Amino acid sequence: MRHVTNTSRRYVFKIARRSTWECACRDGAFSGSADDVRDGFIHLSSRDQIAGTLAKHFAGQDDLVLIQFETNRLGDALRWEPSRGGVEFPHLYAPLPTEAALSVVPLKLDANGVHALPDEFAPC
Repeated sequence: MRHVTNTSRRYVFKIARRSTWECACRDGAFSGSADDVRDGFIHLSSRDQIAGTLAKHFAGQDDLVLIQFETNRLGDALRWEPSRGGVEFPHLYAPLPTEAALSVVPLKLDANGVHALPDEFAPC
């Protein structure tokens, strides 16, 4: 098992439609969205990348969930690769096992149509 020493890389997150995640839970694994399948890996985000991912790829969409995973549980199929602006993003080259989810949090839209992140993700 691989150990992550950088605490900013201890957890990764997937944003998905609630219904898609519920189907994945019945199947035992999330095989990816249409974008994931097209790109050949499951797109994930670090904690610091969640807000940007929501704004760029999920703006105005409701009924989403934020799913947290510990990177060590995802094994060697998890790779950090340059993406948007050269910043490294986590990519999973395998189905995402639903039993590895640490938490699943509903994402609500605020009055301005922006996703309200859970309190632990709010800026200081």
